[in-house]
Amino acid sequence: MQFAFNADVEEFRREVKQFLTAEYPECETDAGRGRLFASKEDEYDYTMGFQKKLAARGWLAMAWPKEYGGGGASHMRQLVYNEEMAYAGAPSMNMGIAWVGPSLMLYGTEAQKQRFIPRIAGADDWWCTLYSEPGAGSDLAAMQTRAVRDGDDYVINGQKIWTTGGHLADWGWLAARTDPEAPKHKGITMFLLDMKSPGVTVRPLINIADRHGFNEIFFEDVRVPATQVVGEVNRGWYHMAVALDFERSGIQAFAGGRRAVERLVRVAKERPALVAQRPGVRTELAERAIEVRAGTFLAYRVATMQAKGLLPNHEASASKVFGSEMSQRIALTGMHLLGLAGQLRDGSKDEVLDQATSYLQAASATIAAGTSEIQRGIIATRGLGLPRG
Repeated sequence: MQFAFNADVEEFRREVKQFLTAEYPECETDAGRGRLFASKEDEYDYTMGFQKKLAARGWLAMAWPKEYGGGGASHMRQLVYNEEMAYAGAPSMNMGIAWVGPSLMLYGTEAQKQRFIPRIAGADDWWCTLYSEPGAGSDLAAMQTRAVRDGDDYVINGQKIWTTGGHLADWGWLAARTDPEAPKHKGITMFLLDMKSPGVTVRPLINIADRHGFNEIFFEDVRVPATQVVGEVNRGWYHMAVALDFERSGIQAFAGGRRAVERLVRVAKERPALVAQRPGVRTELAERAIEVRAGTFLAYRVATMQAKGLLPNHEASASKVFGSEMSQRIALTGMHLLGLAGQLRDGSKDEVLDQATSYLQAASATIAAGTSEIQRGIIATRGLGLPRG
């Protein structure tokens, strides 16, 4: 694997840092993390406004091929970009860029590419992914949302849940069952869904940290033109599996974790009484710092493999499971450091650090984007060659 970057990549890292200092001043503080918005319109404008700045510099879709409006950037350049954005806590995550655009490049019609890809690359539309259902999470192929052909349309009925950003989305990347008689990994089709379509209802799911990121989405006789089917009908599971692989490089968890550990170390230095009350927290902080460094190299390994034309699979799962479990340990260490003060949050006059929100939000880390159990199964079968249980 590659432990160091070429001079041009490091120069690009400096450019990204300078941009963040100028265009995202929250990166110098913790103000941008866990930001609360007065309305979903404010959140949409804030997020898309920042991403418009990224698009203007050619960074939002920098890894896409140039023929699709991207920059054709190297994997290592993309890696340091993701690392610096995650370290700063900048709102650069975009499911249209990460999943939908690449899937359209692989499976979309020419008309679909012309219509949707430029708007994704230009931060003109916000996308959500409509995968999980109340009875189909880790066992995603058990989904029951139906799509029935009716003339030139498909009629969608069903429910999705845990939809990140669904309350902001202009469009949805929808997986629905088109053949209920087929084996469950078959009979699924992918659709491009206008989230303003009649019959779409979005309801917020407020998480344990009192934040609104997730949603549940209901479909009641929603009509989607057959021209918005992506790829082969009844082959959507395989298209979706490719899209899921785009998510699991892992550097964001380690960059954010490094920022969190640095924040806790700063508090420990500024308030030595906290450490005096719980001297064992020194060891915990050292362990978390080591884990961040080790995990960063797991993510670097994934990018190095991609740069060599290899396809990381169990390597990406190892990065993901380590990063998500590490984030929970960092949050717990913060609670150990702060003691009872760790329960204070959201601007309390005695609050040292809003560690309670970080701790509560970390609870979902081992579930989102593929549970730790699923990741370990991939590592066992595809990495270690163990038989399926």
